[in-house]
Amino acid sequence: MTETEQTISHEIPQTFADLAIDESLLGDEVVTHARLQFLDLPGGAGRAGLITLDNGFDHTKPNTFGPLGLISLNNALDAAEAEDIVALAITGKPFIFAVGADLSGVPKITDPAQADSIAQMGHRVLGRLGDFKVPTFALVNGAAMGGGLETALQCNFRTISSGAAAIALPECFLGLVPGWGGTYLLPNLIGAEKAIDVIINNPLAQNRMLKPKQVLDLGIADIMYEPADFIERSLQWVADVISGEISVERPEVDRGDAWQSAVDRTRAELEARLHGAAPAPVRALDLIELARTADQKTAFAAEDQALVDLIMGDELRAGLYSFDLVQKRAKRPVGVPDKSLARPVNKVGVVGAGLMASQLCMLFVQRLEVPVVMTDLDQERVDKGVAYVHGEIDKLQARGRINPDKANRFKALVTGTTDKAGFADADFVIEAVFEDLKIKKQVFAEVEAVVSDTCILATNTSSLSVTDMAVDLKHPERVVGFHFFNPVAVMPLLEIVRAEETDDAALATAFAVGKSLRKSCVLVKDAPAFVVNRLLTRFLGEVTKSVDEGTPFEVADNALDPLGLPMSPFVLLQLVGPAVAFHVSETMNDAFPDRFYVSDNMRRGVAAGITGIWSFDEAGNRSIDPKILESFDQGDAPLTPEQVRDRAQNALAEEVQLMLDEGVVADVRDIDMCMILGAGWGFHLGGIAPYLDRAGVSEQVNGKRFLDPGVASDPR
Repeated sequence: MTETEQTISHEIPQTFADLAIDESLLGDEVVTHARLQFLDLPGGAGRAGLITLDNGFDHTKPNTFGPLGLISLNNALDAAEAEDIVALAITGKPFIFAVGADLSGVPKITDPAQADSIAQMGHRVLGRLGDFKVPTFALVNGAAMGGGLETALQCNFRTISSGAAAIALPECFLGLVPGWGGTYLLPNLIGAEKAIDVIINNPLAQNRMLKPKQVLDLGIADIMYEPADFIERSLQWVADVISGEISVERPEVDRGDAWQSAVDRTRAELEARLHGAAPAPVRALDLIELARTADQKTAFAAEDQALVDLIMGDELRAGLYSFDLVQKRAKRPVGVPDKSLARPVNKVGVVGAGLMASQLCMLFVQRLEVPVVMTDLDQERVDKGVAYVHGEIDKLQARGRINPDKANRFKALVTGTTDKAGFADADFVIEAVFEDLKIKKQVFAEVEAVVSDTCILATNTSSLSVTDMAVDLKHPERVVGFHFFNPVAVMPLLEIVRAEETDDAALATAFAVGKSLRKSCVLVKDAPAFVVNRLLTRFLGEVTKSVDEGTPFEVADNALDPLGLPMSPFVLLQLVGPAVAFHVSETMNDAFPDRFYVSDNMRRGVAAGITGIWSFDEAGNRSIDPKILESFDQGDAPLTPEQVRDRAQNALAEEVQLMLDEGVVADVRDIDMCMILGAGWGFHLGGIAPYLDRAGVSEQVNGKRFLDPGVASDPR
């Protein structure tokens, strides 16, 4: 092959004067350059242009499209159009195709006209790939998300590397829609039902990504090659398509009743799930519905308008705030001692062999790959805990996550005993026994008697004082709170608690271990229930109190629907377990009796063995558990849904401010991060503080906002 390079100007060309790009939006963009070269295709198929997207950094800073990046691509397309070529291909730097629009500039957009110019510019530039003078090919060599995947969709043909990671249209996760052609091109390529999964359902399922084989099977890509010779084989495929040796056949898309049925079904599901709280998924669905009958020009104009509306709305600003918390702040936790103080952890002890303890054991074995020993009161419990871990390892092997050798090695690392002397050479011991201060203190005393003076002692308590647990020990400085969330393997948050005597070495070790466990760690003060459980207990207490006063269960449980939370209060209660939730409410009432409510009705229900408020039949329909009706004695002062919601929101605003005043965390952003990662609070809310600010509750309750205007909210 012969290749020649062509230098592309990155200045704004005169042809874009009609787009009226605001120069204030061109500030500190990391420009993804479109580098054009020409080469001869194999087999004498002709001369082709190859554009490589590259922002000049390695794969840790992916290619994105800001205004200057789009201009660079447009200039490359101009240059390619002026040449005598038979095909144009576009690919990315190693491991990265492109991951979409550069959203870091969104806070600078303060006027709808600015948003409109960016929307139109994306359509104008990327749309040229679909209407080029010769066939266009996307060689998707790595991550392709958002506008990056839309770039590929605009091309006529697509190859994909089997090593590519992170293929998705994640916009709805953040509060946007695929606005550079995705809502029109994708359903018209693979059908409405499959497109709805990619555009709406996957983002709402914790931003699920597609694997390359899925991309191929869905029909998004035409062929897949291995990474080692991906470009070479892709160019051979391009040559074969151009020469006619390969004909690409795609199934015809049903644009009739099946399309509309998929839209109608999804609309009902979104209403039941989000109750109108998150506009982006509904807006995306509207665009998919439009794509069935509209021409491309009309569909792209509708995408432009949707982008303008959403960019200027609260949801995207809140989503970007949330994204910044979990992608940046979570990786650089505030207040952590220097990592050089962390001690090595070569063996872990777990006190307890119940479900939580067994989950912890599995996590430590899988992530740290060090010996883990479990203890409990009798051999039967120990054996059950070890068997649980072995079963989870078998599941990993069955799913192809680990090979047989690693599975056997993991199993060999897990042991159990009834004798705490098994912890003698452990570097880190965590207790996960019943939530009772007396029992936990006894456990720590027994463990301290056999471990070294430098062994870290951690507690998984959800609400008790870590300081009180450590007070009678010879070395209270080595005790830390290590509060996981259930299920341990799934929930990303780890609240790390510094007790009054905890020293820097113990804290640094705890954070090092948490990072190795791949958890997002937040430093919290030793205060009752820490962050997530404190807020959820206050929140649940207000809802439960309204029921005790006479509000119907259905009314109270549905009152918070407008927030679009991942689950209603009483479904959350069922997940946590009424007994556990009631115990935490008692602990919090002991600490703050004027704010945290303890329900006598719930006390009787727990004594009667209730597992929740609702019973569910096989179809998922709910009804009140008969035991609830037997044990609950309601008053005669029911509240309206608005009154229940106001009461709960006011309580949350008060509690957040009190936590900040007490120094439970360094900043309100840590509270928001905890609620997103530990309670599943929606990205579209921005955590709790931005929602309370936008609703006016913060100022009403505390006389001030938690965040400045424009932070996680409409800047106007």
